[in-house]
Amino acid sequence: MTGQDLQAARERKKWNQKEAATKLGVSQPYLSLLENGGRQVSAKLAVKAVRVYELSHALLPMSAGAKKTLFVAEQTLAFDLAALGYPGLSYLVSRRKKKNPAEVLLAALSADSLDSRLIEALPWVVWQFPELDWQWLTNAAKLNDLQNRLGFVVNVARRLAERQGEREKVALMAQQEMTLERSRLFREDTLCHDSLTAAERRWLRKNRPPEARHWRLLTDLSPEHLDYAR
Repeated sequence: MTGQDLQAARERKKWNQKEAATKLGVSQPYLSLLENGGRQVSAKLAVKAVRVYELSHALLPMSAGAKKTLFVAEQTLAFDLAALGYPGLSYLVSRRKKKNPAEVLLAALSADSLDSRLIEALPWVVWQFPELDWQWLTNAAKLNDLQNRLGFVVNVARRLAERQGEREKVALMAQQEMTLERSRLFREDTLCHDSLTAAERRWLRKNRPPEARHWRLLTDLSPEHLDYAR
């Protein structure tokens, strides 16, 4: 989160700096320094600002600076997705600290095998948080050879946005697809489902949608299969 983000959020709320500083628990001069770029926004203040200003979770700080992903258990991912508001996991009462959706998405994409319910949530993350830190996410995906998985998920999210007539989201996601297209890998992969049997792989090679074929993934995921898109 930058000082410009803080200033824009404050102005949307129509608060002056003194009002905003009180709500954020800082002094007005310090807030002025932050908004003018004189100081960096700390992770702790960024978390508070997201809550106070009711900002997108995409502005939350990353919990880890490294772009190399670490193993995350399925249960952890499920609670992280529930904390972000994913409707398919609304039955989970999550008291977990909310994470940046870009970080949650990257952790999920790096998994060898995920439950199908979690895989179906991935396009929702992109669809609901189009203002992700795309530079961070794209670079991290390339570093971990996940650009095909990410490109396909963005493609599904774009088609979801098209179905809803959300033109701005469609344009943004199309741009990200083009960026990922330049680094598309030749090798075949799955969408977090490496446990597929040989028979399942043969079936998917023949019956997968053209978008999955383009991104060289063995998956039949498409917007029509997603309950939250209906």
